[in-house]
Amino acid sequence: MTHVLALETTRRQLTERQAEAVDQLVDAAELEVEESGYDGLSVRNVARRAGVAPATAYTYFSSKDHLLAELLWRSVRAVPEPVQDSSVPVAERIGVAVRDLGTIIGRSPTVVAASTQALLSSNPDVKALRDRIGTETRRRMAAAVGTDGDPAVVGVLVTTYFGAMLSAGMGHMDFASVPEFVVEAARLMIGGDGAGTPGGTALQKGHA
Repeated sequence: MTHVLALETTRRQLTERQAEAVDQLVDAAELEVEESGYDGLSVRNVARRAGVAPATAYTYFSSKDHLLAELLWRSVRAVPEPVQDSSVPVAERIGVAVRDLGTIIGRSPTVVAASTQALLSSNPDVKALRDRIGTETRRRMAAAVGTDGDPAVVGVLVTTYFGAMLSAGMGHMDFASVPEFVVEAARLMIGGDGAGTPGGTALQKGHA
């Protein structure tokens, strides 16, 4: 974990020592949620595992949802930037983007499930992180579609991705199935073999 991420997502400017405490709390939250799940998680338990006073933990994180949202945001930011080849079919490029994001799921479905539930919170701190996660996901989808792609296609793909994540969180599908679900949706929009360009889809022509 880098201190830059801690400085970006907490509610006040941090010293290096404070940033280290935030890192410890986030790392402890990942271990704690693996053991107890969303319902059993608490900021107090995470603080105990991290060796940080609960009162100190609450100065950085307003709730367990805030803590889990921060954990997910860091996980998304840590996914390496995919190298997209414009000569590769669009659907394949989208597949690269969503499968890369899917490595987060593969690492810990339990953490992803708890973090996805946390993102539904109305907590303002969570909303700020939710917006960042959404913006980063949209940026990666847009890069996969390409500079000539219609923003409407990117919007549909992003909505499909988060809709699938929510569906998985509700138990209607497996988290591991989310990447391929989005890839299949991309193929359906772009064309049968996925080799077409976004400019040729019915959706972009306004007929969807």
